[in-house]
Amino acid sequence: MGMQQERRDVTVRVENLSKTYFRFSRRRERLAAFLGFGGSVGSQLALSEVSFEAYAGEALGIIGENGSGKSTLLRIVAGISAADSGEVFVKRPVTGLLELGLGFHPDFSGRENAVLYGSLLGIPREEMEERLAAILEFADLGDFVDQPLRTYSSGMAARLAFAVATQVEPAVLVVDEALAVGDEAFQRKCIARMQQFKEQGRTVLFCSHAMYQVVGFCSRALWLHQGKVRACGETAEVVNVYQQFVQASQ
Repeated sequence: MGMQQERRDVTVRVENLSKTYFRFSRRRERLAAFLGFGGSVGSQLALSEVSFEAYAGEALGIIGENGSGKSTLLRIVAGISAADSGEVFVKRPVTGLLELGLGFHPDFSGRENAVLYGSLLGIPREEMEERLAAILEFADLGDFVDQPLRTYSSGMAARLAFAVATQVEPAVLVVDEALAVGDEAFQRKCIARMQQFKEQGRTVLFCSHAMYQVVGFCSRALWLHQGKVRACGETAEVVNVYQQFVQASQ
């Protein structure tokens, strides 16, 4: 019975996931390879047989050095990129805070972009407009709310993205360094919102280089190194092993 309950509570399951990026010296070579008339000048293995599970009501920290495959993994989980091999199950809906401004139009206002982002997630315009007041209150854009997104600072854009992504109430929230561009008050506000998500039985995949945030917020952590899982388990233990590795490598 316990095993069956655990399986029902799985919200993210990744099995033997692999992804390779190919390099091309010219754009025309990329097109030729896509059409089957040529090859690449090199390749980079981004992920190699990555497997893990995440559960309802938990935050799983994703840690590792730059280039370890963290962003590639989160893009695949969020449905933005495709894997070369392996299987991915993600409970829907899923929203991702990945590249800054992803899903936003630079010439649309904050108000317009909030509705646009919701439509990309399949949420009717009328429903997004009902949630708009709460979104804009959290984003705290002031007079910029009706200004084009291109006039926003990176912190303002991040506040808007986080407000929209969390107001659509996803089953799984994917966060890739989204808090790095915000000030301390914004970071505390976001952590509090994500804590509410956990209490509601939702799942957060939280990628950050700020180990104090990972330890303070996540119950488990996954360490990626050169595209492979080096460790996965209780957060403090995984972070400790990771930090020892980083210090020894310097």
